[in-house]
Amino acid sequence: MTLQQLRYVITIAETGSLGRAAEKLFVSQPSLTSAVKELEKELGLTLFVRTSKGVTLTTEGLRFLPYARQVEDQYLNLMETFGKMEKRRTSFAVSTQHYSFAVKAFVEMARQVDVAEYELAIRETRTQEVILDVSRMRSEIGVIYLNDSNRKPLMKLLDQEGLSFHHLISCGAYVYLWKGHPLADRASITLEDLGPYPCISFEQGDAPFYFSEELMSTEKYARLIRCCDRATVLNLMVGLKGYTLCSGIICEELSGVDYVTVPFAAEDPDRDAAMEIGWIDRKNSVHSPLGEQYIEEMKKYLSSAP
Repeated sequence: MTLQQLRYVITIAETGSLGRAAEKLFVSQPSLTSAVKELEKELGLTLFVRTSKGVTLTTEGLRFLPYARQVEDQYLNLMETFGKMEKRRTSFAVSTQHYSFAVKAFVEMARQVDVAEYELAIRETRTQEVILDVSRMRSEIGVIYLNDSNRKPLMKLLDQEGLSFHHLISCGAYVYLWKGHPLADRASITLEDLGPYPCISFEQGDAPFYFSEELMSTEKYARLIRCCDRATVLNLMVGLKGYTLCSGIICEELSGVDYVTVPFAAEDPDRDAAMEIGWIDRKNSVHSPLGEQYIEEMKKYLSSAP
């Protein structure tokens, strides 16, 4: 079976005539007829019924035609994407948990290239999607964090997906809240202090607790609100005096200056307040120039972060 034979079948079905199909395909009618008969013989079925009025698809032909069109469409898509290499734009994508520093690094990387020559993407998404994006090569780099609560199951998952985790920075936990919050001026904040206020958590769907982006994900918060993006988190901080537990690494250029981070006074600082943020990639992969540049931009920002 060849792509040419599939095109012959599609054109005959569309025109309803061997003669008109031959004209449209710029081939002789005997050559067209011979090619279709060879295909029918190979498949062991009859695709067309020939009559004095033209040709029509058999029941088997009606079943075959959608598959033939699908193959042709995939071929055309393939050629459109890769057939003319001089017109192909280099693509680079990052998937990340909701970190403003990861977006800042992406911005700095993008500023140094001609965006018209590249297809760039950054996806702030759920933890599980970050891992799957990199595993399925939808993104070259992923950004996640580990701590004592999630390290074992996440490292096991990364290994199963053929991924590696690379250290970027270790940090303590901070309470992230609006500067007008009653606790904003504290030197430190305990979990008891936070009791009257809603904890805002990034939605992870039905995923297990260890996919949570917030520390102490097993804690039973009296007030909990889930949402999907950083902009909504900021709005809830103002409107409901909510808070979230984070790394304390906040890019004011992107998040604004109306929010503060206050050290979180955990009952067990070694267990509850230790975070390791890093990037993930496919094992033994070779990074693209943009991938290398993005990693360097993250390192540069984190090394200068207060």
